[in-house]
Amino acid sequence: MRVLVFRHVPFEGLGLIEPALEARDIGFEYADLYLPGSVPPDPSAYDGLIFMGGPMSVNDNLPYLQWEMRAIVEGVKRDQPVLGICLGAQLIAKALGAPVYRNPQSEIGWFPVEFSEAADGDMLLGGLPKRETVFHWHGETFDLPPGAVLLASSERCRHQAFRLKESTYGLQFHLEVTPETIADWCTQDVNSQDVRELDGPLDPYCNSEGLRELAARVFGRWCDFVAWKRAAGSSHGA
Repeated sequence: MRVLVFRHVPFEGLGLIEPALEARDIGFEYADLYLPGSVPPDPSAYDGLIFMGGPMSVNDNLPYLQWEMRAIVEGVKRDQPVLGICLGAQLIAKALGAPVYRNPQSEIGWFPVEFSEAADGDMLLGGLPKRETVFHWHGETFDLPPGAVLLASSERCRHQAFRLKESTYGLQFHLEVTPETIADWCTQDVNSQDVRELDGPLDPYCNSEGLRELAARVFGRWCDFVAWKRAAGSSHGA
């Protein structure tokens, strides 16, 4: 088994998703289409697709984002497991017909999300406490794609997580980050404007242990689903 991971900058990788994959012997490959001369892979040759975050907007005229959105549409059509994180969730939303736009205010740091009633029986989020403190770093939001189910909201941003049918998930918040990831993001030039607008420095360790436990549970369930789809013969991986 293997999954294809679309990365948009070198410093936004799998993070805490990686140990969940490794624990289930699921390999992964990065697709860095933002690099000049990169050759797009065949997404249908993988058991699942993951779209990571990034500082750009899905509304930017970037050919590789257009290619990724076409890959999302095709992945959804073949019922392939698709997971989007932050920018990745916005890519899924836009690819499936929903607008992406500026949120009334940026959401950067540790903030709680509230899980909806629909999340109670959800494959990834079912059985979790109704409220969890997670890490955020985004200035844009999206409407739900047609047919999608809202799974989580926050005070600053209503659409924090959604599911479309069985196999497609978008998470606006970052469950994958480690304290080292957060500290690194704060030093990146492309994030400097965001950092200057904060009321104070971010504490990378604020809820890192709780986030690690939550990530292991949620991403572990997603990996189990990928494995189940493979075993059931309904995934299109190699």
